[in-house]
Amino acid sequence: MTTIYLVRHAHSTYSAEEETRPLSERGMVDAKQLLSLFREIKIDDIYASPYQRAIETVQPLAEQRELTVHEAADFRERVLAPGRLDDFRHAVQFVWEHPTENPYGGESNEEAKQRIVQGIRQILTKHENETVVIGTHGNIMVLLMQFFDPAYDYDFWKTLKMPAVYRMVFKNGECHQIKEIAQRS
Repeated sequence: MTTIYLVRHAHSTYSAEEETRPLSERGMVDAKQLLSLFREIKIDDIYASPYQRAIETVQPLAEQRELTVHEAADFRERVLAPGRLDDFRHAVQFVWEHPTENPYGGESNEEAKQRIVQGIRQILTKHENETVVIGTHGNIMVLLMQFFDPAYDYDFWKTLKMPAVYRMVFKNGECHQIKEIAQRS
């Protein structure tokens, strides 16, 4: 069995600079609280989207475990449009309702889903029977989970917390479980 913990990044203050947007003060506190969530869990490796907020979310865990955060482009958030959108929520809803289309100039849901599934397949090949943590983003995380279980959809994405942690358990490349891991008080 290979276990993957998907960690949606903690809160960040919005800016147009997607790749370099850092965590907010609240996000930094929440990232450190992940240490108690993973206290009893053996971790073999840690990956993250190359976006700063995803790296900063899993960095305290990597430092505590004396592991390196490996940047992996497949886990970056999907680009909806090359520029700023007037109505981000409407654009996200549209691409979820039309998974093969993106009139805004970015990746469609299907394109983004294929990218993230390819990334997970590489992790499963490299880390067979290990436990891996991946710092990523909400849209791409839900698209991955939807590939294995269609119950994860736009309505689910709207309820996703920052940070959010989901455990996916794989055997022979097949997903056997997706489960939210609740934060400890």
